[in-house]
Amino acid sequence: MRLLYSLVWGLSLPFALFRLWWRGRQEPGYRQHIAERLGFYPLSTSMPTIWVHAVSAGETRAAEPLIRALLARRPDHRILLTHMTATGRETGGKLFADVGPRLDQAFLPYDINWMIRRFLRHFSPQLCVLIETEVWPNLIAQCELQSIPVTLVNARLSEKSLRKAQRLATLILPAARAISCVAAQSNPDAQRLQELGIERPDVTGNMKFDVTPPPLMGERGAALRRSFGERQVILCASTRDGEEELILQAFVEQIPLLQTNPLLIITPRHPQRFDHVASMLEARGISYVRRSTLNHEEIAPITKDVQVLLGDSMGEMYMYYAACDIAFVGGSLVALGGHNLIEACAMGKPVLTGTHTFNFSEITDQAIACGAAFRVDGALSLFRQAHALLADQQQRQRMGEAAYAFFLQHQGATARTMHLLEPYL
Repeated sequence: MRLLYSLVWGLSLPFALFRLWWRGRQEPGYRQHIAERLGFYPLSTSMPTIWVHAVSAGETRAAEPLIRALLARRPDHRILLTHMTATGRETGGKLFADVGPRLDQAFLPYDINWMIRRFLRHFSPQLCVLIETEVWPNLIAQCELQSIPVTLVNARLSEKSLRKAQRLATLILPAARAISCVAAQSNPDAQRLQELGIERPDVTGNMKFDVTPPPLMGERGAALRRSFGERQVILCASTRDGEEELILQAFVEQIPLLQTNPLLIITPRHPQRFDHVASMLEARGISYVRRSTLNHEEIAPITKDVQVLLGDSMGEMYMYYAACDIAFVGGSLVALGGHNLIEACAMGKPVLTGTHTFNFSEITDQAIACGAAFRVDGALSLFRQAHALLADQQQRQRMGEAAYAFFLQHQGATARTMHLLEPYL
């Protein structure tokens, strides 16, 4: 099965390279460092290497406390941080700008044997740390051949992903069983990982709870909030394809029913969709401004006739959370599994989420149970609930306090993960 998988990868390579070029029209980072995706890298240092793979921006931010803990634990080592997406690499560059030569970044090659072998020979990592859901059959097989321990941390697996993996059991099971150590985010994740074939995964919690909100983002959030004047703010964060249309339609329908004039902030999950969402706003005649047009230091007042702020920036999610009164976390109005609520809780904000939260089922259920979040069954329900909360300051305060307490209660996953990794260090 792995031979067939490798053959398919080889035949697909021209299409994968074309896709890089195509995505590079809107995200130039995809047209950079293409040789790395084929296993070719510039000269490297001779320092012993711990390799951490974080596919995109979310995994990179989740890995930050672990990477800093690894650097502190092994001062004689460097970290090799690999990605698959341009936004992941950009995020890593910003997060670890202070680390200097002790952290290198690269794109991981495609999962083709000879490319992975070149990668491993070039960097000679002593340990591979995969973040969240990255299980590549050839990568794990080549690490096993070269006696490089592979660990999977902050691991999560939804029911949907489990069913998909089980359909490819002859390919995925050998890779899963070759992983030396697995640290799962939650008990349901651990149970599903066991069904996949991983023996005795440990439950360490979600390392995103250990990410400290940058003080600069809080300051920027306060400055952004001042530009709104006295208006209340609803944030729709990390929205996905298919959600913005539902949100904007419900927003337009609800406007005539409101006595107040709240500002709506929309932050699409993927930067290549910023212009598309702007076109949707224009098509509906909704007055909006783009974050990219505002001064970062002294933000001019946003007039009351502006209905929507389009958050077309990267790395500022904490700023948007700091500036809002209520936060809806996207990916949950449509069947995409949702996103985690941790950043909103870290900023002490009342949280709303849709019904499709299977990627983060336990953490979402816990946040709802402790009074930090409400579940809504559609876009109209979202705005009805948001408007009810905007009219009830005490309820908003109670939910915000519960959210921050929930955030503090679940910290410590990084220390537990480091304890599991200790034998491999």
